[in-house]
Amino acid sequence: MKKNIQTFLLLCALLLAHLSVLAQATISEQRLRRDVTYLASDKLKGRGTATPEEQKAARYIAKQFKKAGLKPMGENGTWYHTFTFRKSNDPHGIETADAPMLTSRNVVGFLDNGAANTIIIGAHYDHLGLGHDRNSLDANPQGKIHNGADDNASGTAGVLALARYFAKNGVRERNNFLFICFSAEELGLIGSKRYTERPTIDLSKAHFMLNMDMIGRLNDERRLVVGGVGTAPDFVPVLQSLPKGNLSIKTDSSGVGPSDHTSFYLKNIPVLFLFTGQHADYHKPTDDVDKVNFSGQKAVLDFAVQLIEALDQKPKLAFQPTRSNTEDTPRFRVTLGIMPDYTFEGDGVHVDGVTEGKPAARAGLQRGDRIIALGDMEVHTVREYMQALSKFQKGDTTTVRFVRGNETLVREVTF
Repeated sequence: MKKNIQTFLLLCALLLAHLSVLAQATISEQRLRRDVTYLASDKLKGRGTATPEEQKAARYIAKQFKKAGLKPMGENGTWYHTFTFRKSNDPHGIETADAPMLTSRNVVGFLDNGAANTIIIGAHYDHLGLGHDRNSLDANPQGKIHNGADDNASGTAGVLALARYFAKNGVRERNNFLFICFSAEELGLIGSKRYTERPTIDLSKAHFMLNMDMIGRLNDERRLVVGGVGTAPDFVPVLQSLPKGNLSIKTDSSGVGPSDHTSFYLKNIPVLFLFTGQHADYHKPTDDVDKVNFSGQKAVLDFAVQLIEALDQKPKLAFQPTRSNTEDTPRFRVTLGIMPDYTFEGDGVHVDGVTEGKPAARAGLQRGDRIIALGDMEVHTVREYMQALSKFQKGDTTTVRFVRGNETLVREVTF
C-alpha cells in the first residue's frame, strides 16, 4: 500500500509539473498588458532613440529575456548590440556627415536548441520620444510624450511573449531562436541595419525572420496583414493550411516595407511581417495603452505561434526575391494629409486619419471617408491614389470625391 501511495504521489507531482509547464507556455493577455503598460508609460517619455528612457526600456527587455531563460547574444557576452549613428534632421532618417553622433543598442537573446539553423523574431522598441525628430503627425508635437503603445510597445511585448513561450513549452524545436528588439527604427531602420551589418550569429544559417510592428490594434474586422509571403516558396502553402480562428488574413508578397524585416530581406533572408493596420493615433501622442486591444493582440500571437511551429518543421527555407511595393510607386511633391487604411479591401481609399492643417482637413474630410477620385482621376486602390497625387504640384487646386455613409460628396482642395 505504501508503495502504491508513493507511486500515486509521484504521478501527481509529474502531472502538476506538466501542467505548470503548459501554464507557462501560453500567451498571457495579462502579461502582454503588463509589458505594454510599462513600455508605453509616461515614465519612459516615449522611448526616444538614444535617450536615458530608451535605455531603461532596453534594460527591462534584457531582464525579461533573462527571466525567460535565454542566453545573452549581444556583444562581449552581454544582452546588448551597441551601434553608433549620425542623427539627421531629415524625417526619412538619412544620415548626414554634419549630424551629431549618437550611440544606441539593440537587445538580443538566444534560445539554443543545438540546431544548425535559427529562426529570428524581432520588433523595434524605440518610438518618437518627446516629438522633436520631425516624424510626429501631431500639429504641435514638441514636448509631448509620444508613448507609442501600438508603435511599437505592442510588437516588443510580442517578442517577449514568444520568447517566454518557446523557452517554456518543454519542446526542443528543430531550430534555434534569436529574439531581438531593435533601436532607431523610427529614424530609418538603423538598428536592424547595423545588426545585419555586424551580426552576432551566422545569418547564412537563418531559417527566416519574423518581424512584428503595430500588432495591438486589431479592429472589428479582425484583419491581420502578413507581409513578406513571397520571400520563400513555403510561406503561402503553410499559411493556407493553418486554422485562422476569427482572424481575417490579408497577405502581401513584398519583402520590403517600412519596418525592420527589410534589413534582413536585403541580406537574402526570408521574412514575414505581422501588422494589424494603421490608425488615427499613428505617430501621435494619443497612441496610448487604453486603446490597445489586448485580446486581439493575444489572438495575433497565438496565430504567430502556429505559424512558427509549422515553419519550424520545414527544411531550411529557400530565399525568393520579390518585387518591392516601392519599385513602381510614383514620386509626388504634394500631400493630401490623410492616413490611408492599408488593410482596407474595398473600392477606393479608406481614410484612417486626417492630419490637422493639411489640405484634406481644410476641405473637411474625416476619418471613415472613402476617397474615390482626385480631380478627373478615379481612385480604386492606394496605388491609384498615389498615382493621382503625383500629377499635382504645390499650389494646385483640384477636387476630391469621396463617400461618407450613403452620401457621395465633392470638395475642393488646394495643395
